Amino acid sequence: MKDALRKKYIPMTETIYYTLLALTIPRHGYAIMQYVSTLTKGRIILGTGTLYTMVGRLTADGIIVTLPGHERKTYGLTDVGMELLKEETGRLEKQLADGRKVLIGGVETVQNI
Repeated sequence: MKDALRKKYIPMTETIYYTLLALTIPRHGYAIMQYVSTLTKGRIILGTGTLYTMVGRLTADGIIVTLPGHERKTYGLTDVGMELLKEETGRLEKQLADGRKVLIGGVETVQNI
C-alpha cells in the first residue's frame, strides 16, 4: 500500500471506518446507510450527501470499487481498502487497550510498565 494513502486515511474518521466495515460484503448506498445505523444502534447516521461524497473520494483513491452486474450501484472493498480497514482496526484495539490500562489501573500502573 502506498504511504500517501496510509497518511491520508490512518487514523480514519468514524464515517469512513464504518463505511468500510459495511463494505466487507458488497452493498449499495442505501444498504450502507442502513448497516451503519444498525451496527452503531443509531449513533452514526450517514446522510446521502455525506455518503456519496465519501464514496466518490474512496473510489477515486482505489479503496472501494463499483461492482458490475448489480441492479443498483453496488460497492465493494479493494485489497487496499481491506488492508486499511485491518490496520485501522488494529490501531483502535491498541488505543482501547491503552485506555483500559489507564482507567482500570490508574496512571501509576502505566508509569511502572
